[in-house]
Amino acid sequence: MKKLFYNGLLLLTMGLLLTQCKSKEPGSKQQKKMAIVISTLNNPWFVFLGEQAAAKAKELGYETKLFDSQNNSALESDHFDNIIVEGFDAILFNPTDADGSVANVKKAKAADIPVFCMDREINSLDAATSQILSDSYSGSVAIGKYFVQQLNKTGNYVELLGLVGDNNTWARSKGFHSVIDNYKDLKMVAQQSADFDRNKAMEVMESILQAHPNIDGVFCGNDAMAMGAYQALLSAGKADKVKVFGFDGADDVIAAINDNKVYATGMQFPLVMAQTAAVFADEYIKGKRDFPQKIPVAVEMVTKKNVQDYVAYGKK
Repeated sequence: MKKLFYNGLLLLTMGLLLTQCKSKEPGSKQQKKMAIVISTLNNPWFVFLGEQAAAKAKELGYETKLFDSQNNSALESDHFDNIIVEGFDAILFNPTDADGSVANVKKAKAADIPVFCMDREINSLDAATSQILSDSYSGSVAIGKYFVQQLNKTGNYVELLGLVGDNNTWARSKGFHSVIDNYKDLKMVAQQSADFDRNKAMEVMESILQAHPNIDGVFCGNDAMAMGAYQALLSAGKADKVKVFGFDGADDVIAAINDNKVYATGMQFPLVMAQTAAVFADEYIKGKRDFPQKIPVAVEMVTKKNVQDYVAYGKK
């Protein structure tokens, strides 16, 4: 009975591998497939990124499948294993961790599946075929300058960081501090991670307000955290006294800037990153091999003065 079981398993595995090989044969008429792996679909910004990548891939003629890693590198690794077994032809990838995701990309590369990173970076110069990334540092320098102006160069402030394993978290923080740290009367009373998550940001901000009730500004590494911080300030009766700054260009923060609830955000362009990654993957599948290792996508600051020029996730 056991022998019969193993023989059956062997035949099933051979059949699966044969199917994969056929799908990769040059000139195969079987529809090719792109996988879209997103760090978390618990954030509307990443939902938009994933949906736009899938839409462009479909427009180019590919079957697509969206994977949600839930900010869990172990789940992300499982996704890559499944993608390799299922014989996808390319991966459009939004990593969970700059270091931890490298092994997954190398795993795909070893299986001859190209990976194109979107928005978030991995710390490897040769694992991914190309990385299309927001210029988070420069965007945060601009927000830092505006922050100084709005606080009149003095006051107490809080910084909410994103995921500590994500390079964007530190690029935004370093860009912001490259400006802020030049003003001795601006004092950071708390710096804490809220994992780019709205609910966690609200909880963190509530805790910080108990220890530091007198603050003047909050810089958040993304818009979800900005909205969480704002909600905590609103509950504490301080929403009209504390200036909140975000980063992303999400729909609720664009509306909040219009309503004078949030002071500024760094507008990223997820549509540009998603479509570029899909087009690059299509070109790779059709034979091109020469791609830039990294492509920076400029970030624009949105404030009350120019918010009418923008919509969620981009310009009008």
